[in-house]
Parts: sequence; C-alpha cells; structure tokens
Amino acid sequence: MANLQERARENQVKKKVEEALRSKMKEKALKECNGYVAKYAECAKGRTISVAWHCRQQAKELNECLHQYTNDSVLEEMKRNYILEEEAKATN
Repeated sequence: MANLQERARENQVKKKVEEALRSKMKEKALKECNGYVAKYAECAKGRTISVAWHCRQQAKELNECLHQYTNDSVLEEMKRNYILEEEAKATN
C-alpha cells in the first residue's frame, strides 16, 4: 500500500509545473530533431495543399523523431526528476 501511495505522490505535480515540463520536453524534442524539421520545412516550401502527400515521408520521419522525446514515459521521468529536485531543495 505504501508503494502505491508513493507512486501516486511521485506522479502528482501541479498543473502549471506539468505544463512547464511539457513545454521543456517539446523544446528539447525540436532541438534534437532539428535536421528532420529542416528537411520537412524545405519540402513544404512553396506548397500548400500538396504538402500532405508530397512531404509524407519527411513528415513521418519528423514525427518518429519527435515521438522519441515527447511520449508519456519521458514526461513521467521529467516529473520524477522534478519531484526529487524539489524534495532535495526542501531538505537542504
């Protein structure tokens, strides 16, 4: 029972903190996937509706890269790290 409560406490962070962590996660993902972003942007340049089918491969590669850095397990890890940092600050 204590283990369940501990896990629940670990995963609880304030909404504003979670939003900030999500923003940080997205920022890191875009930085890490910058090459894919550039390839997609180059493909999309000068296109409107045709982007959907002409740049399909670049979009797929970009989304696969972004998903590595923006999934639930990454967010949960960031939450755990945040909570551990806050607890360390509180004990000092």
